[in-house]
Amino acid sequence: MTNDETYDVCVIGGGPAGSTAATFIAMCGHRVLLLEREALPVYKIGESLLPSTIHGICAMLGVTEELKAQNFIRKLGGTFRWGKSPEPWTFAFAESSRFPGPTSYAYQVERIKFDLVLLNNAKRKGVEVREEHRAAEVICDGERVSGLRVVDNLGRASLVRTKYVVDASGHSSTIACHAGQRLFSNFFRNLAVFSYFENGKRLPAPSTGNIFCAAFDKGWFWYIPLSDTLTSVGAVIGREYGSMLQRGHSVALDELITSCEPIRALLANATRCSHPPYDKVRVRKDYSYSHTSFWKPGLVLIGDAACFIDPVFSSGVHLATYSALLAARSINTCLAGRLSDEISFQEFEARYRREFNIFHDFLMAFYDLDQDFESYYWTARRLMKAEEPGKHAFLNLVGGDASGELLVRPRMETGVRKGIGELLFPAGAGKTTDMYTESGHQSTQRQRFWTELNTEGFRLQLRGALDCAPAREHPLFKGGLVPSTDGLHWAEPVTVKLSNIA
Repeated sequence: MTNDETYDVCVIGGGPAGSTAATFIAMCGHRVLLLEREALPVYKIGESLLPSTIHGICAMLGVTEELKAQNFIRKLGGTFRWGKSPEPWTFAFAESSRFPGPTSYAYQVERIKFDLVLLNNAKRKGVEVREEHRAAEVICDGERVSGLRVVDNLGRASLVRTKYVVDASGHSSTIACHAGQRLFSNFFRNLAVFSYFENGKRLPAPSTGNIFCAAFDKGWFWYIPLSDTLTSVGAVIGREYGSMLQRGHSVALDELITSCEPIRALLANATRCSHPPYDKVRVRKDYSYSHTSFWKPGLVLIGDAACFIDPVFSSGVHLATYSALLAARSINTCLAGRLSDEISFQEFEARYRREFNIFHDFLMAFYDLDQDFESYYWTARRLMKAEEPGKHAFLNLVGGDASGELLVRPRMETGVRKGIGELLFPAGAGKTTDMYTESGHQSTQRQRFWTELNTEGFRLQLRGALDCAPAREHPLFKGGLVPSTDGLHWAEPVTVKLSNIA
């Protein structure tokens, strides 16, 4: 074993979660080591992103122009054949009542390219990256994690001493068990069979770049355009259909495609990719889970190392990068000596679980394909623990009041006396026309529900667009913390005392 090395933070995993956390910590002047067990680039699934990731976190990371240069497919929303309606329906990010305009899109990405943009940015920001190095053992001083035994591709071991370890190594993590037990979902007991196709058809404009999700008798399909010719196609099916895989993964995928008419039609003239890494038919099982705890002293779990729900609304990379920001805030705050581990990481876990639970509970309701639109009202009422009728709770949620604060404020801290939406996005900008309708009201409400499901995501977009705190923020939880002005630390909320004016 080589001599000990010392860092402020060691991050395990070079995916979006690891690169994001490492970069935000290095941006505060801390010494960061990132370990990636593979030789890069490496294939990853999870190609469909959300606007809060692209225009919020990626803007804060400083990679906006690099992402534009990749010419990724623009995703204006999503198209679904789901529920009681036999016809597809579409939601558009631009139809958000709060934030229509030029940032109302995300990207469909080839993860090899996207992940490399984030990792190269981490290197430029001062992160030391070591490929083909794995965390073989956790080192503890008492109850606190204080380092790792690291092994490289030649079997050489070294000891890395560090104040914090960030586990961003994904669903196959070998050290997440040190923070808590992994509990698998009793509801999302599915498996995914997926591959890539050339020359699949595209949806009509303006939804050409949308993710298309189609329910069928055994589950549902995703259909993600990654370029003009390349498409990611996967079937999510219940475990009761797992015996289909015994005939071979390729045979199973072909049979599933045949049984889902919309996907069969889109792939009528397509061929499966024959070039690596897109030439395989892959299977993912037991992917819905959460750990009983996301941290312990000296160790924090982010991204898929901590939890994963389901791919239906593309929350994977969003939760990965958002949790990375939350963890970085906690670590930066503690390294600066501003707050204790207990206070900082309680805020991390509370916000992370809140985000996870919003998606989890919404998706549980969404998977009931026999429901009508009233079920979404009921879900909103339950999520917000509201006493008012479901429709009112739903409208409060889509209006941006899920966390008890308004996103569009009459005034910004910088003194601009306009609503933030009006300031950034002029009236009428970025409007799109719905391809498919159920009824005009229901279609619009469904889209607004999705685009404003997560108020924190839109706050991140504002922070990225303005390069500063969008407005004075209030704690999400009683007695909780707020982001600092730079967005990279936690701070205790400022209590303003009003004096009587004579």
